[in-house]
Amino acid sequence: MGAHPYGWWIVLHLVVFVFWLGGDLGVFYSSRSVINPELSPQARATALTIMSGLDLAPKICLVLFLPSGVTLMALSPHGASIFGIALFPWWSLALVWLMAAVWLAVMVITHRSHGGVPAARRIDLTIRGLVITGMASAGGYALFAHEPFGVDTNPRWLGAKILLYATAVAAGLGIRMTLRPFGPAFATLLTEGSTPPVERTLRASVNGCLPYVWLIWGSVLTAAILGVLKPGAQL
Repeated sequence: MGAHPYGWWIVLHLVVFVFWLGGDLGVFYSSRSVINPELSPQARATALTIMSGLDLAPKICLVLFLPSGVTLMALSPHGASIFGIALFPWWSLALVWLMAAVWLAVMVITHRSHGGVPAARRIDLTIRGLVITGMASAGGYALFAHEPFGVDTNPRWLGAKILLYATAVAAGLGIRMTLRPFGPAFATLLTEGSTPPVERTLRASVNGCLPYVWLIWGSVLTAAILGVLKPGAQL
């Protein structure tokens, strides 16, 4: 007998966690070479290419986390309902996946163009803002409500997990803002060579992202632990 579809969705959700965290570790490691002044500009440019390629995987996983998680909530035997009606019927799942596909498309365009397509960048930022707001509200409600959306299994772990996702998305925006001076400084490095001001800007941009990176790692790892252990749940 084949495995229940719910189990395969759990596998997908766990794979998203693995590639999200693993890809981020690769980005962090390669970033050390990008800001290493002892390497030639060409070697640092190669390291930057590798870092950019690796960075696409965590971004894809960030997007896929949302629809895969909603699918798990819809298929759960303890799923939410309002007045006896399922909160996530099939058509709402289709809508969530469609919206995720749009977000994924504009995110990939923004990544590959390095923000050079203003319309895609604006849509991506708008979606991230909406996701942060929506997930923070939903997570807070699930964390503090007595029986959120009629669920009586004490799903506070899920509320915390949703809040951690919102935190990770917000931290990603923090990284994007911190890296704004990086592009012009690296272009100067390639055209004019290394100078103390250029090196300071590169180090400040990359190292300034570290608190956000650690926040993402902690959020993703803790969310994975909550999803597996479900502390306090009455199942």
